[in-house]
Amino acid sequence: MIGTDLSLAVGILRSGGLVGMPTETVYGLAADALNVDAVARIFSAKGRPTFDPLIVHLWDVSELSRVVCRVPEVALRLASTCWPGPLTLVLPKAECVPDLVTAGLPGVGVRVPSHPMARRLLRESGCVLAAPSANPFGGISPTTAEHVVAGLGDRVDYVLDGGPSCVGVESTVVSLMGDVPVLLRPGGVSPERLRELLGHVEVARPDTSCDDAAQPAPGMLSRHYAPRTPLRLISTTALAEPCPGLRTGLLTWGPESEIPGFDRIFRLCREGNPEICAAGFFAALRDLDSAGLDVIIARQFLDSGLGVALNDRLRRGATGGND
Repeated sequence: MIGTDLSLAVGILRSGGLVGMPTETVYGLAADALNVDAVARIFSAKGRPTFDPLIVHLWDVSELSRVVCRVPEVALRLASTCWPGPLTLVLPKAECVPDLVTAGLPGVGVRVPSHPMARRLLRESGCVLAAPSANPFGGISPTTAEHVVAGLGDRVDYVLDGGPSCVGVESTVVSLMGDVPVLLRPGGVSPERLRELLGHVEVARPDTSCDDAAQPAPGMLSRHYAPRTPLRLISTTALAEPCPGLRTGLLTWGPESEIPGFDRIFRLCREGNPEICAAGFFAALRDLDSAGLDVIIARQFLDSGLGVALNDRLRRGATGGND
């Protein structure tokens, strides 16, 4: 189930199977994006609704013409700076891309991952790969091969073990379908970096009334990235207190002294470094979610850099009780 046999993974993909693929962001559930039957297996394995589109992974920017019918200059400018890396661009799709990949919408999300094993898999398979996070739909994203197997079991044919994901949160998604770039999902490329590169970026406003309609990008539903244990949020400066009468866990960061009363505490980083926090974020949520707790309290991050993406994941994973 888990291994490093690239040839085996290539054969599975070429025959329409599913492979757990390591990337720098999170592990993806990969299939040939141009094989509609293989893509359908992704939705079935994850229990993913078909109104939630998939991101297509390419080996190199030169492969854009395989899945995109028009590449604006701004896309090439972003690609030259951010690819390979955790940035997804939504561009007008080519006719060969199945509507199932894009939820019937005219744009397809594409990116070039930087993980060396993912790049070898893409190059040697000759496929462009649809690869959403390799976990049951709506749950905590996987950042190790073991996380993939724990969530999907034998629904995935093989999992390539490329070690822990180093970025730890999904890619930033920017739509270039209109005249102005639109940030659809914060992720591994910070909003500040996008503004440096583009000057101005509109930010899509969440619309919780459309959770059952086709989404312009993955990860935009009001509830996503959620642990089974109820998750409650506190502000960056709030006093962390356990819930009376409940087994309470704490997800925190920063130099604060030990906090009494919690049944389990996971401190991501005493220095508050957002890159370090992001790399361990989903693994920490999984640890707390498996600890038999009644509730998890999570401290929000400073709303800058990768903290923007981390706060987005916390808000979508929370089930109430936010302060």
